[in-house]
Amino acid sequence: MTTETAVAAAPAGETPQRRAARGRIDPLLAAAALLPVAAVAVAVVLLGSAPYRVLGPNVPDLGTSLTTAVLQGIAGVAAAACAGGLAYGVLARQRAGERRLVVDWFGDARLAAVSAGVWAVAAAALVAADAADAGGQSLSRLLVPGAPGYLFSYSYVPTAWLVTALLAAAIAVTAFLARTWQTHAALLGVALVAVLPPVVVTQVLVGPNHDFGSDAAIVGTPAAAVLLGLIGVARLRTVAGPLPGLVSLRRTWVLLGLAWAATTATEVVIALFELWSSPFLGSATAWLFLVRFVLLAALAPLIAQGLRASRGATDLAAVRRTSARLVRIALLPAALLLGVALIMARIPPPQYFVPTSVNQTYFGYDLESAPTLAVMLFDWRPNLLFLLVSVVGAGLYVAGVVVLRRRGDAWPVGRTVAWVLGWTVVVLTTSSGLGRYSSAVFSLHMILHMALNMLGPLLLVLGGPITLALRALPAHGRSAAAGVREWIAAMLAWRVTHVLFNPLFVFIRFIGAYYVLYFTPIFDFALRYHWAHQLMNAEFLVVGVMFYGLVIGVDAPPRPIPHIGKLGMVLAAMPFHAFFGVAVMTSKDVIAGDFYRYISEPWAGNLLADQATGGGIAWGAGELPLVIVIVALVTQWARQDGRVAARTDRHLDQGTDDSFEAYNAMLAKLQSRDREPASAAPGAAAAPAAAPERDA
Repeated sequence: MTTETAVAAAPAGETPQRRAARGRIDPLLAAAALLPVAAVAVAVVLLGSAPYRVLGPNVPDLGTSLTTAVLQGIAGVAAAACAGGLAYGVLARQRAGERRLVVDWFGDARLAAVSAGVWAVAAAALVAADAADAGGQSLSRLLVPGAPGYLFSYSYVPTAWLVTALLAAAIAVTAFLARTWQTHAALLGVALVAVLPPVVVTQVLVGPNHDFGSDAAIVGTPAAAVLLGLIGVARLRTVAGPLPGLVSLRRTWVLLGLAWAATTATEVVIALFELWSSPFLGSATAWLFLVRFVLLAALAPLIAQGLRASRGATDLAAVRRTSARLVRIALLPAALLLGVALIMARIPPPQYFVPTSVNQTYFGYDLESAPTLAVMLFDWRPNLLFLLVSVVGAGLYVAGVVVLRRRGDAWPVGRTVAWVLGWTVVVLTTSSGLGRYSSAVFSLHMILHMALNMLGPLLLVLGGPITLALRALPAHGRSAAAGVREWIAAMLAWRVTHVLFNPLFVFIRFIGAYYVLYFTPIFDFALRYHWAHQLMNAEFLVVGVMFYGLVIGVDAPPRPIPHIGKLGMVLAAMPFHAFFGVAVMTSKDVIAGDFYRYISEPWAGNLLADQATGGGIAWGAGELPLVIVIVALVTQWARQDGRVAARTDRHLDQGTDDSFEAYNAMLAKLQSRDREPASAAPGAAAAPAAAPERDA
């Protein structure tokens, strides 16, 4: 037996040395965990006050800087361990049998829970420590009345660490309590999000082209956490068990390859962003980037060799030996990668000192000309995040269609066209001139909102991606480890998914987003920061897919509703859209007026008039897709009724439909039951026997 479950259940197959290792701390793994913390601590001592002097006169004492750096190192190591442990347990761990979607405590959950707990404590401590460090004050300053509030508002770093601490604490508690694969898959997503707040509000948010840098960091930071953490987890499993099986080894190396590719690609983008206006190797940041690329290059042949050794292999012992040797070598460059990243976070990069306009401060780029039709069509600026998601989404779908075609199965061309067109809409609205100017012009933003929230999702749900995946992906029996197909099925059956797709919840979220976003300060906040703007656009797309997936989607939703319910949802949404559009059109207050007045575009006209135009777009563009949905929904309803009627007629003609016979039998049974009391004598023995029949 090669599954890890079998290995863990039968320790007799292990050597005495390996059984003894379960109770010991691996020196190599401990050294790899301490190396990043030691590296950033030494760097703080060597750098002294220089990184602070270039930014302002305030300089914290060495104790404050050292405490903050050590806490950042601990948080970084714990975050990588948590992300790597969850990635291994969710995506790589080999289980078989009826409990293959059940996570065990010692093999999976313990590492995630403990590392997340350490991560949460370190992040919570950094709320205060990083507030003092970023403000150039000592930790003792936090004891002065009024000082904590000022230091916490000095930068967004304390708030970012607070968000991370709360998310990490949630992971720790949930990983300790939950044992289902679905819950741990969700925790993996939370962990990948939790590493982002301290990153997206610091260096990648400053300077020209920070939209590129932020998008690259949003993708690269979680990928780097998985890359570094998974190497450490692979070492832990090698020395302390449960020993990985062939499936686990293959999947681990595949995950490492994907994480390495994402980390390297995004690192190139971030390097270009931070070093674009500086001389080659003319700064400490440039040299540190060079070190990171050397370390990534050192990992590349190790990962490639691991992929080759595990692909198609049948000799488990040989693959384990090869993997153990490669992971042992990879630990050093992985630990150094994290250490260099921690050091770079404490050194102001060159783009900090590049002259920046108001538009570049908020958007990352200038808006030189008025948004004419020609500018909308031809003045493109790639939105890297949505471009990547669109390309990956369309590529995976086409790959699934190709798998079906090669297998001889048909797949409707219309669904493929709808899916590709849906992602095309996403790319056009986020990367064309419309996306470029949408943050500066309210009416253009409303066009983007309608496209991402209605037109794009409407096309995407007609593609039926879940149905395609379940048909194209191979099934794995109970005796084999679960694969992607089983994971999708498990997520669809998960109770949390059923709650999230509750029609009432989806309806309130779909409609309420308009009122909560635009009639509160949230919209003004989202316009000022690239990460918040991307989060807002993602929310538009996700909510639209959920709503239209329920009412018109090809895929069967987790909580299906009848056609009359679907029609009711769409009809109920229409007046809310209309009222929102009218409210925006007739409002005398400019939505996000302070922001629009501050950027003060020279070609901008009357803000209230532009807002009225945006309200009209929301009204008209919001109603039209809903009318189209109603027509399509009624058509689907009629076709389904026609199919049911045709199937019934066919069964009647073939004599295979016994519904009428069953109905007549039921009537005869009821009639005979009603006659029994009249025919039986009072007090007869048969009377008690009839009572259960009546109760039933």
